[in-house]
Amino acid sequence: MNSLLAYLKKPLILGILAGVLGFGLGLLWGWGIQPVQWKDAPPSLLNPVYQEDLLRMAIDSYALNGDQDLAVKRWESLGEYANRSLEAIKLNPGKQDSSLITQFTNLVAPGGQTVTPLASPVILSGGGISAFGRIALIALALLVIAIVIFAVIKFLKPDLHFGMRNPFKQSGDEPHQVESTDYSALGEQSPIAQFVTTYISGDDLFDDSFSIDSASGEFLGECGVGISETIGVGDPKKVSAFEVWMFDKNDIQTVTKVLMSEHAFNDPSTFQRLQAKGEPIMVERGKKVTLETATLQMIATVSEIDYGQGALPQGSFFNRVTLELAIWQKTAPID
Repeated sequence: MNSLLAYLKKPLILGILAGVLGFGLGLLWGWGIQPVQWKDAPPSLLNPVYQEDLLRMAIDSYALNGDQDLAVKRWESLGEYANRSLEAIKLNPGKQDSSLITQFTNLVAPGGQTVTPLASPVILSGGGISAFGRIALIALALLVIAIVIFAVIKFLKPDLHFGMRNPFKQSGDEPHQVESTDYSALGEQSPIAQFVTTYISGDDLFDDSFSIDSASGEFLGECGVGISETIGVGDPKKVSAFEVWMFDKNDIQTVTKVLMSEHAFNDPSTFQRLQAKGEPIMVERGKKVTLETATLQMIATVSEIDYGQGALPQGSFFNRVTLELAIWQKTAPID
């Protein structure tokens, strides 16, 4: 799961997803919610009803002014659909004088030689999308936007838990503050990034992730910790393993290691199943786990550990685990 989240957080992947989403929403808005309004369209693009009205006016105009050139020009403006409109008028002259219609016909189509339309027109609704349809499309667009915002919050800020209070805050069981290791005081190079994260039983959505940036603010990658395996049934979840992962923007894959409870590590079926996710490691207080990519190195230190008690086997699930993640930038990529 964390590998998938890290993959989705890559700028290129997010850019592609944002582009596809933006294109889809643009089509939805442009075709359904706010379609193009045609203006100054030629008569040949009018609805057949309006084409017939235009031709009736052209016949009346020709009867009054006798301007043959203007009459022919108006006839030709209807394009391939002019004959269809004229035939409709002949069949239903209405209040117009049939002799005037005949005169106009002899002018534009002498000898009765009219041009047959090349193809039947595509009739579009003159009223456009209905009010109900417009409201439905707007509601759909808002729903899509809400889902995208929800997904972004989930992927990029999983520690927010969508406004839920942290379970240990609800119970009043606040974790005590764990100080980060002062590597400079130990005579070692200080890491470029250092994070401390604590899991407490009841935090079923535990999934912390952190951005790794250089001293100049350049994005280098991401790292995090999330629930990998649970044991037993019921709430809250009984967590028996965590995934510690690191993504390097200069590497092609996300490095993952699985931190397992004592029982899970010694259970052959669980060990084999979790081994597919990453290197299995048994959690012990003070344990240091190293993850390396092309340009980054991370040391995950188990600062504190407390197993839960109950009907399940001893040492099978965690009540509290605190991890410190320290990241260094390598001077040169590994060949």
